Amino acid sequence: MNVVENAKVTVVGAGSVGTSLAYATLIRGAASEVALYDIAREKVEAEVLDLAHGTQFTRGTVSGGADIGVVEGSHVVVITAGAKQQPGQTRLDLAGTNVRMLERLLPQLLERAPDAVYVLVTNPVDVMTVAAQRISGLPAARVFGSGTVLDTSRLRWRLAERAGVSTSSVHAAIVGEHGDTEFPLWSQAGIGPVPILDWRGGEPFTRDELDRIAVEVRDAAYTVIRGKGATNYAIGLAGARIVEAVVNDERAVLPVSTVLSGLRGLDGVALSLPCIVGGEGAHPIAEAPMSAEEEHQLAVSADAIRASLASLGL
Repeated sequence: MNVVENAKVTVVGAGSVGTSLAYATLIRGAASEVALYDIAREKVEAEVLDLAHGTQFTRGTVSGGADIGVVEGSHVVVITAGAKQQPGQTRLDLAGTNVRMLERLLPQLLERAPDAVYVLVTNPVDVMTVAAQRISGLPAARVFGSGTVLDTSRLRWRLAERAGVSTSSVHAAIVGEHGDTEFPLWSQAGIGPVPILDWRGGEPFTRDELDRIAVEVRDAAYTVIRGKGATNYAIGLAGARIVEAVVNDERAVLPVSTVLSGLRGLDGVALSLPCIVGGEGAHPIAEAPMSAEEEHQLAVSADAIRASLASLGL
């Protein structure tokens, strides 16, 4: 798959995340057609109409509704549908409800878009990614999760704010679970060509400060949920960025979540690692370096996902 001309992207779920992702995809020009599907007919039709009213100012068209036939012809299908995370609730608490939803939904989607790349955004995204890959039988590269793309953006924004530089000049990534065991790759982090602990463009970073920033980033979603009930804009933008990389066959390096098969000794769990994302999906980079401490943290993340999968009988 090369760059897709007249690409169609379908977003499944017309909640706050799905509509934000559809909107971001539309205004970024990531697809020629953005479709929105949801079983709540009145809600999804209203959202489609609202988006369509603005297409004078975009390069794409909008379609959608409560008929699953709107998915047909999609090059990328992004699944955001599922129960919403409540204040104080962890992402893994959502697992049972959302996996059951996926078991009903995914076969219907595959029937209508058998050749699409599937991107999971619904939380807990790592568990959902494993479930989707097993339900669909698709190659792991073609059904992957949004992973820690948003967490990485949060980290880079926070470090840039602290250092007084542009976000694009910060090179750092969050990997592992999209959740409580995620962690930054401090051993590889830097500002421009300068390792993060060597930065002298102002007050130097300390390891204690970096650890505090990591906790702040990890808990950022809970902060937003307490204040407004959901996170939607930033994950919408992150999802649109992933879609863009697939549709344009960019081979961009993004920390998405894929089901691993022996990489770093891990098998059958989905975790975020730097991946090459392009027209054929997402492929983890085996050579991505880690310190011994980071290898241990990755194993802890894997154990958390494995325990959740086991509790669901997966």
